[in-house]
Amino acid sequence: TREAPFSFLEFNYMILQAYDFLELHRRHDVQLQLGGSDQWGNMVSGTELGRRCDGAQLFALTAPLITKSDGTKMGKTAGGAIWLNADKLSEYDYWQFWRNTSDEDVSRFLKLFTELPLEEIAELENLKGADINKAKIVLADEATAMLHGRECLEQIHETIQNMFKGSGQSTDGLPRIFVAKADVEAGKRFADLFLELKLSSSKKEARRLIAGGGAKIGDEKISDETGSLTLEDFGDSTEIILRAGKNRAGV
Repeated sequence: TREAPFSFLEFNYMILQAYDFLELHRRHDVQLQLGGSDQWGNMVSGTELGRRCDGAQLFALTAPLITKSDGTKMGKTAGGAIWLNADKLSEYDYWQFWRNTSDEDVSRFLKLFTELPLEEIAELENLKGADINKAKIVLADEATAMLHGRECLEQIHETIQNMFKGSGQSTDGLPRIFVAKADVEAGKRFADLFLELKLSSSKKEARRLIAGGGAKIGDEKISDETGSLTLEDFGDSTEIILRAGKNRAGV
């Protein structure tokens, strides 16, 4: 049973998506909309609205939804949507998305989202226990290289090495924002910083992360949900690292 009521957006989703298709056609001559099979009704409504309003012949093409082993939609995460644009999601975070694939999904995703020969994937399928992480790294490397180019992998691997194996302090591969000194002096809340770095999808989620002990500044846990960054936190440096859980960080 649904405890929360429908919002206006949810209740009128089909109308809004149909009108969006019409406007895309009018402004940008879009004629084809691609989507998951669960969007079929909304997309067909858009083709019909275009025909009735403008006499336009529009098209919809759907594909079966790809779900993970736990039944959730592919691309849905606690941190928000998985963007293909580097300005929306860094190469590092995109790599981490694939690296965090569950053991049960690695083989299937290697076949779906990489161009590796099936023989090579079959060899990776034989990995057991902790060694399956090697297959996850291959998946992350291949999927990221396909989107962003293989050149970015060296920087990503260096960042991983530095962050989690203590071999240095390079932060070049991490998401980065710049905060004015005046803003820090005025009180820049950690929840705002986590949101701006896309380490959380909302301030509420950032506060939950802090309350759960998963947020750190450097190697120190952030304990105050309403706490703020201070000039003292920088010490002699001009940058600091904020961490969300074990595998995500920003500067």
